[in-house]
Amino acid sequence: MTQRFGVSTLSKKRKLDAAALRRNMNLKGMVVVLALLFYAAIVQGFPMFRGGRCLCLGPRASAVKVAHIEKVAILYPSNSCDHMEVIVTLKAQKGQRCLDPRSKQASSMIKQAQRKSFLKKKTL
Repeated sequence: MTQRFGVSTLSKKRKLDAAALRRNMNLKGMVVVLALLFYAAIVQGFPMFRGGRCLCLGPRASAVKVAHIEKVAILYPSNSCDHMEVIVTLKAQKGQRCLDPRSKQASSMIKQAQRKSFLKKKTL
């Protein structure tokens, strides 16, 4: 009878140990998942690049011949780039040039684009 008593208490003890081990493993898994979520939330706020994602990285031209201009794109400061960018597409596949937004030619292009957008809003 003592043998039976010893076996039954031993099996109960093993079952309790297994349950505690499962609870401990679940707790560890939860801690790992919460740590990963916390890490992802922190990393989400960091900028990917220190300089942002500006298209004009190098030195900018102060002027371009008007006859060579095919298209002008003005990109205002945003979350990805802190600077205003004036990108001029040249005719005959000569590429693109970045104009300095403080130059005379670029400032006149910016004013002209602002007038066009103002007139579009006014007519609507």
